[in-house]
Amino acid sequence: MPRLEKQIAFVGRQHKEDEAADFGGASMKASLAKKYRVAKKSLQWQYLFPAKSLAKDPRSGEMLRHHAHQNSYQYAISEAAKRAGIVKKVTTHVLRHSFATHMLEGGADIRTLQELLGHKSVETTQIYTHVTKKPFGIVSPLDRL
Repeated sequence: MPRLEKQIAFVGRQHKEDEAADFGGASMKASLAKKYRVAKKSLQWQYLFPAKSLAKDPRSGEMLRHHAHQNSYQYAISEAAKRAGIVKKVTTHVLRHSFATHMLEGGADIRTLQELLGHKSVETTQIYTHVTKKPFGIVSPLDRL
């Protein structure tokens, strides 16, 4: 929590600086920007992990702050894995698979997991069921002893 609070405070300061410099705000999908016209300038719509620099929106020509590039996340995850002594390749996708597997093993139902992962079809989510060690969080009474 302290690290997240620190990050939120950083984003707030950065947002104030961007506002003072009259930049356009956060980049958004065109449909969202149209529906919520002032949202991109609101602090609550700023990215928690924003890009270090502003970029020109090709649609509007405005200078906007995008989210951090996915490669920067991957670099951070790889570095953390190295520091932890993990020799296997660790990626954002590996973390996603681990999350799904642990959720199922912990008793989450497949529909909840489908929603959390953003899958349109439950068949996509069912891929994770073949790697669970215990069937959907069901614990034998003997395992509880």
